[in-house]
Amino acid sequence: MTEKTFDYVVVGGGSAGAAVAARLSEDADVSVALLEAGPTDTDKDVILQLNRWMELLESGYDWDYPIEEQAQGNSFMRHARAKVLGGCSSHNSCIAFWAPQEDMDEWEQMGAAGWNAESTYPLFQRLETNDSPGEHHGRTGPVHLMSIPPHDPCGVALLDACEQAGIPRADFNSGETVVKGANFFQINRQQDGTRASSSVSYLHPILDRKNLTVLTDSWVRKILIDDERRATGVEVVTNAFGRAETVSATREVIISAGAIDSPKLLMLSGIGPAAHLAEHGIDAVVDAPGVGENLQDHPEAVIGWDARKPMITEGYQWWEIGIFADTREGTGESDKPGRPDLMMHYGAVPFDMHTLRQGYPTSDNTFCLTPNITHAKSRGTVRLRSRDFRDKPKVDPRYFTDAEGHDMRVAVEGIKLARQIVSQPAMAEWAGEELYPGKDVQSDEEIADYVSRTHNTVYHPAGTVRMGAVEDEMSPLDPDLRVKGVTGLRVADASVMPELTTVNPNITTMMIGERCADLLKVAR
Repeated sequence: MTEKTFDYVVVGGGSAGAAVAARLSEDADVSVALLEAGPTDTDKDVILQLNRWMELLESGYDWDYPIEEQAQGNSFMRHARAKVLGGCSSHNSCIAFWAPQEDMDEWEQMGAAGWNAESTYPLFQRLETNDSPGEHHGRTGPVHLMSIPPHDPCGVALLDACEQAGIPRADFNSGETVVKGANFFQINRQQDGTRASSSVSYLHPILDRKNLTVLTDSWVRKILIDDERRATGVEVVTNAFGRAETVSATREVIISAGAIDSPKLLMLSGIGPAAHLAEHGIDAVVDAPGVGENLQDHPEAVIGWDARKPMITEGYQWWEIGIFADTREGTGESDKPGRPDLMMHYGAVPFDMHTLRQGYPTSDNTFCLTPNITHAKSRGTVRLRSRDFRDKPKVDPRYFTDAEGHDMRVAVEGIKLARQIVSQPAMAEWAGEELYPGKDVQSDEEIADYVSRTHNTVYHPAGTVRMGAVEDEMSPLDPDLRVKGVTGLRVADASVMPELTTVNPNITTMMIGERCADLLKVAR
């Protein structure tokens, strides 16, 4: 490491961090360092080829965080968090959604002034090159979005079955929120099959930019804060011995380590709930009770069938269709008006990673539906396991613990709706035996028991360092993403979301990076 002082230091080269670093370094008069704990992705086909993404789960490119014992949910579940340049955009599938306008407007209503749809939608447009029609779409942005063609005959039959069940085909990313509809996804993927991750999209074209220094295999263990409570840089470990170097920032430090590691790093640096920090011998620089709180996710149930005909053997990313529905349609009881409370992903591959251990049968020729709760009401926490940066944090999502029982009710209704869809005539040639949960599991109580033992996550943790009104003590960030109580420090990743988006949040996380860069440029 030669130059160790930069104008901006960005910690985490993931979905938002790559966008922040790329946009800031467009100004040749500023210097930017981007620090990523994992390796580069530039020479790794398993990362770059999108249809290989399921090989990455619990691999060497995965922080692979276990969760704490769950009172109501599946304690075997793990949170895959990417340990590679590009973050989770290099690791998960690449389902590409603009967030519903209602989500963005709700963020502002929750105290995140300036994050409404009118302000954020131009950023979605700016970041994309989209092959879908519509004047609202971007055509020159770094992130390539493509519409998956109807190449999967089982998937086409499933969409026909949705129509027979009263769920029409719908266009995604049209500017209108799909409350009831289904179709093949849009994905962030280049034509040759390369995933259009934040790394591929924002960083690969500019890796020779003279004022941008990308440092991979560089694990940040602490944010440095001076006596005036200003962030001045970070301590970085680039070796196996835990010896740290200092990388200094003359303007600002931006934390983009994700919804699990951003709160962990803040707490290790003395920003968090004072009582919890004291448990680990850490002096509180800022008593910020909201750090590590408000953990949200999209928990998903799974239902799978043995297929009567051979499933596809080549796919764009194997999980390629989305189905939206509102389980309280017409009741007027939804607290998220204009948005569905249920989303299903369709997979053309076996997905028995939690059902097999519970004794359910499996098959090599399977299709699945995974009903997930778009706005789960359960809230969890991220806490330190110790003051050692190498220890994995305690991740406790508290799945299905909401007092109203909303989350489990939606999951149960999702299983029932999946069965209704697959029982339609259009799926008769495809749907063989229901493998899990199986035809003997019928009552709401039996389905709920099955869900609690076998559910997974869509790998969408968010909200643990949320932004909100300046006076809201449970929001560690102000609406400009600044950490309250210190200067020169911001957070930009999915942890800042006041409420997790209805849809897959990766493109929204990139948008957060875009907006963070704009806010930093204005602050100069």
